[in-house]
Order: sequence, then structure tokens, then C-alpha cells
Amino acid sequence: MARPVKGHQAAANAHVPLPTRDGVAPSYLWLTETRAGGMLRFLVERFPDVSPAAWTARLARGEIVDASGTPLSADSQVRQGMRIWYYRELEAPETPIPFQERVLFQDRHLLVVDKPHFLPTIPTGRFLKETLLVRLRRAHDLPHLVPIHRLDRETAGVVIFSHNPDSRGAYQSMFQKRVVRKTYEALAGVMQGREFPFTYRCRMQDAEQFFVSQEVEGEPNSETLIELLEQRGDVARYRLHPHTGRKHQLRLHLSQLGAPIVNDAFYPVALPCKGDDFGAPLQLLARSIGFDDPLTGQPRSFASERTLDWPA
Repeated sequence: MARPVKGHQAAANAHVPLPTRDGVAPSYLWLTETRAGGMLRFLVERFPDVSPAAWTARLARGEIVDASGTPLSADSQVRQGMRIWYYRELEAPETPIPFQERVLFQDRHLLVVDKPHFLPTIPTGRFLKETLLVRLRRAHDLPHLVPIHRLDRETAGVVIFSHNPDSRGAYQSMFQKRVVRKTYEALAGVMQGREFPFTYRCRMQDAEQFFVSQEVEGEPNSETLIELLEQRGDVARYRLHPHTGRKHQLRLHLSQLGAPIVNDAFYPVALPCKGDDFGAPLQLLARSIGFDDPLTGQPRSFASERTLDWPA
């Protein structure tokens, strides 16, 4: 058994024997048991979606190393307590995402970016180099760059990154303490019979389909303040203030209120995956983030320059 840690997390939390390569930081595995058969057999069994030929080639190139940086071979022992380092790779070519991020601000500590729709924040699943993190590392030569928070792939808007390990903890603690002021905008259905603003609360948990959330009975663990900004026909523009940060919180809350977000393929019903429709992005935008800087005490605010697209 082994526990994977994503590349940017690994770089932040441990001595890294491999450098960042083309914007991709190495990942590592802690090995929790001793296994017979050698390293190649272990890797093939642990990652069945990667071909044996691919692992053989990577071992031969010296791209899989132990914690000291020593390259491992196909017959290297698999021992409990080892940490092995490797680069995540995709065997199938990535589909280019035809939208560009915009840098809103940079100083010695932070990089603030306006993320487009469809672009993942970090490597995951079938996305590696076509992610915001890897794009920024490559474009700005910032090997220590990590996101302080994340947006769903389908959501556009403001994302804050840290590129200074010495001050990273101070900025991360803002989100842990919930002292960051986050504002979103969404185009969604009209809510009949509601007086605005109002707060919606519910208890959320993962659904049987692991990639979506659901509302269940019990003590609320999610909360959103909802304001109505304007209405055009059967579509309205809302300003959303999430007081908690559950997975898909805003998408689920609006859906439960009978006003699903325009172009949402997950709520109220998760539709079969047919690939991205770049002409129909989810109409959800992380409009702004504000906070009192933990280093200087000064108020700071960053706002997206993007707009939502009203349906024709």
C-alpha cells in the first residue's frame, strides 16, 4: 500500500530530490509495507492505468528515485518506510484548453490570477500541463508556486497563489480561519417568492457519484448569503457570499433552491460526460477576494475582469 501526495503538496512539505520539470513538480509515495518482486512490479500493480513499458522506460531514464535522490531500478527492493519520487506523466496527449489566464497582481509573496473556465487549478485526472498551476510555473519561472485555495475546473475567477515558502503559512491560515471575504456571481434560474438578501444553509456530503455533492438531513455545515442583482426574463444574476467552502457548495445551493446555474452539467442531475462544450461554460464566477494582509495588516482586494454570458 502507498499514499499518493500531489506534486505541489510534496514540494511544499518535504525535501525534494528531483527538480520541477517543465512546470511539473515531482510527486512522492510513502511505502507502507515491504513487497517482494521489485520496484517495477510494485509500480505496475499500484498504477494499473500506466503501461509496464512506460514504467520500464522511466526507471531506465533514472526518473524514479528514493529520498536521497538515488535512481531506482526495476529490481530495487520495495521496503516499508521508503519514500519514492517520480514525475506524473500522461500517456495520452492532453487536449489544449483554448482560454488564457490573466495575472492580476504579483509581489514577493503572492501571485493573483484570473482563471478562465474549463482550466483545472492543479494537476488531476487527465490534466497535467493544461492546468493553471503548471502553466504559471512555466510562464513565470516560479518553482515554489502553490495555490492557497482552489476553484472548480468549471468555475472562472480569482485564485491566489503563494510563491514564497517563508510567508506561505500566514496566507494559508487566512482561509483556515475563514477571515477571507469571497464574492461570487452566477447566472441562474429565477427564485420565485423570495425576499433578498437571504441566507441558505444545509448539510452537505459526497453523493454516491463521488464527483458531486448532495443535501442530507442533519445539522447544517454549509452557508451562503444570496443577493439578487438583476433579472432578464427567466434568468437572474446573483451575488453569492459563501461563509463555508464545501465542494460544489454554490452549485448545489442554487440547484436546491430551484435555480440551477446556467450550463451546469452536474446539478440538479449529473449528465453523462460528453466532453467539454467550450461554447457553454458554467455561468459561475469568483468575482473577488478580500482580506487584511497577515504580514502588514493592510486591507487588500482583488477582482476578476471577466464577465458572465447571458443566454441569448
